[in-house]
Amino acid sequence: MSSDNSSIHDFDFDLICDYFKTLERQGPGSPEITLKALSFIENLGDDSRIADLGCGTGGQTMVLGQHAKGSITGMDLFPVFIDLFNENAQKLDLHDRVKGIVGSMDSLPFQKEELDLIWSEGAIYNIGFERGLKEWRDYLKTGGYIAVSEASWFTLERPEEIDAFWKDAYPGIDTVSNKVAQVEKAGYIPIATFILPEECWTEHFYTPQVAADENFLKKHAGNKVAEDFIANQRHEAQLYHKYKDYYGYVFYIGKKI
Repeated sequence: MSSDNSSIHDFDFDLICDYFKTLERQGPGSPEITLKALSFIENLGDDSRIADLGCGTGGQTMVLGQHAKGSITGMDLFPVFIDLFNENAQKLDLHDRVKGIVGSMDSLPFQKEELDLIWSEGAIYNIGFERGLKEWRDYLKTGGYIAVSEASWFTLERPEEIDAFWKDAYPGIDTVSNKVAQVEKAGYIPIATFILPEECWTEHFYTPQVAADENFLKKHAGNKVAEDFIANQRHEAQLYHKYKDYYGYVFYIGKKI
């Protein structure tokens, strides 16, 4: 399997989980960016209900738990992530109001209009940006918020190499202006939109992967699929450093009307 024409979705989920469970964050982001996004959310109180969909091991959820009022349910498809999520909540003494559950974002275990805030950093692509915005809206109270980060193009045109890579990995990628229009079309007032800074990719995502890569290769020594997976991860990092002027993650925050 060549790293030049593969995406992470071509690999076994158990392998992916085994790798990403060792990282604090499963996608680009930072505590500072989580707090910046949270600063646009109003009217959260002790009785507020928050859901973090595709939470991973909860790197961003724990930041929310330390700074946002209300109870938080983190949900992810993979039990290994949720086990670590709940361990992290326990360590930080947040377990009384921050809880992780196993579940799928296309079948949410919440009541209609139950939630005050839906959060999802770098994960809505699993269901699709437009579909997620539309279907999740039913679970928000009127006046509730959605806050998601999503891969987006910064320019209308870009080099063929990176255009082809992203269109294969995530056909739903689009320009920031088109994404904001999709937020409006789904029934939200766009409250804020901002680009995640470069350090969210480098310092908080790719740099921790250097040691994780070596440990993973040692653990799976002689496993060709594991070697291909790491080659794929390194290829993605190289593409980012080469083409970071053309794409990145963008936070989109909307208010249900």
